Amino acid sequence: MNEVKRILDIEREQERRRRDDRLSIYNQGRKKHLKQIAFHKCKKKNRWVFGGNRSGKTECGAVEAIWLARGIHPYRKNKPNVSGWVVSLSSQVQRDVAQKKILSYLNPGWIEDIVMSEGRRDSPENGVIDLIIIRNVFGGTSRIGFKSCDQGREKFQGASLDFVWFDEEPPKDVYDECKMRVLDRCGDIFGTMTPLKGMTFIYDEIYMNKYGSKEVWYEFMEWADNPFLDKKEVKKLSESLSDDVLDARRYGRFSVASGLVYKEFDENIHVITPFSVPREWYCDISIDPGLNNPLSCHFYAVDYDGNVYVIAEHFEAGREISYHAEKIKAIADRLLWPRLDDGRLRSLIDSAANQKTLSGTRSVSELFYDHGISVNPRVNKDLFSGIARVKEYLKEKRLYIFSSCVNLIREIKGYYWKDSDTPFKKDDHALDELRYFIMSRPENKAPKEEKTEIQLNKERLIKRLCRSRKKR
Repeated sequence: MNEVKRILDIEREQERRRRDDRLSIYNQGRKKHLKQIAFHKCKKKNRWVFGGNRSGKTECGAVEAIWLARGIHPYRKNKPNVSGWVVSLSSQVQRDVAQKKILSYLNPGWIEDIVMSEGRRDSPENGVIDLIIIRNVFGGTSRIGFKSCDQGREKFQGASLDFVWFDEEPPKDVYDECKMRVLDRCGDIFGTMTPLKGMTFIYDEIYMNKYGSKEVWYEFMEWADNPFLDKKEVKKLSESLSDDVLDARRYGRFSVASGLVYKEFDENIHVITPFSVPREWYCDISIDPGLNNPLSCHFYAVDYDGNVYVIAEHFEAGREISYHAEKIKAIADRLLWPRLDDGRLRSLIDSAANQKTLSGTRSVSELFYDHGISVNPRVNKDLFSGIARVKEYLKEKRLYIFSSCVNLIREIKGYYWKDSDTPFKKDDHALDELRYFIMSRPENKAPKEEKTEIQLNKERLIKRLCRSRKKR
């Protein structure tokens, strides 16, 4: 009996420890937050989660910081004696959000020491922590320091770090300084935020990735992604909020001007990895010439179900038509794109291409023809009907863009309304020729249901009855 009691006591103690160690059950149950897992698995050096409130974004940052500090990250190469910072907007926000979340996942048995900025060391959750020293599984210790943006950039100088976690969007000078802190250790920057400030530098540098960094990664996280939220409560709260508030608070979207034109666009759905497209799908080329602006050209394919694929891109500014023609033909050769009987390529183009160039001798259409591309300028340029058709294709998941078409993706992500009636006329060259192509496609009208012989006979009888009554 004593042996049985001892075993039961051990099992109860193990169960108690499992309950106390929240980290061990993080995303381990029947329900899993798949976007949290995608964040942790990503190997990029600059990762961000744009999420609504209660979407689970802060959990990502807290768990990531502890995994790195403890040396137990399941998807990365671990190392001893790690140093990192948790950066909040203010010390009060630090105490109530990031610090609270760190402490909830940090087993007290792992803590070597705590240094307080405010409050008592034996009650860290009620004060403001300056530094936590954690036992690393390699035998040494790691340090998680806490910083607040209201301290100013100068307080972020000097340190050499393995990671920085931004809980919400920092000022740019603090962000730039922290990037310097991880440079010599090849460390990581990661951020979790609800984008309430609109088109800030994070919008440009991370979401739009204007510098084309291969180390930038981001994910949008919304209430539906969090399997632990009550669906009835989500529905009830969603119905009580306006669309613009929902954009940020639920979906984690950037609020831009009067709103994005193509809200239906979702990179996780509409951007796909390039694959070998059957030549039977090849459909057309579309060009927006842009004399002083970039020339944009894309190659389009359509599958048997009418889904459109944008499979190749040429996008460049400051070049002659002859240069662009050679680049486009080179892409066509690589794809084994079909040509006309005279050997020329065929393409849609903006009707403005019929105008003479600055030299006054030849139009853009004529110059393209001279260099082996026969262009058709008779395209439907109606802006609003074109936007509506593109939105329809996006909403119905009938438009897919190869990830190699980076300029089209960039433009569609950043295309927004200047006011309620006018899109902002900037960086829309690829979008223009996308509209030309989509408007060249037949409308997706539902096929008429064929009537049975009985239905046809019934209609004939009804018509006869109507005619006989009229005669009376």
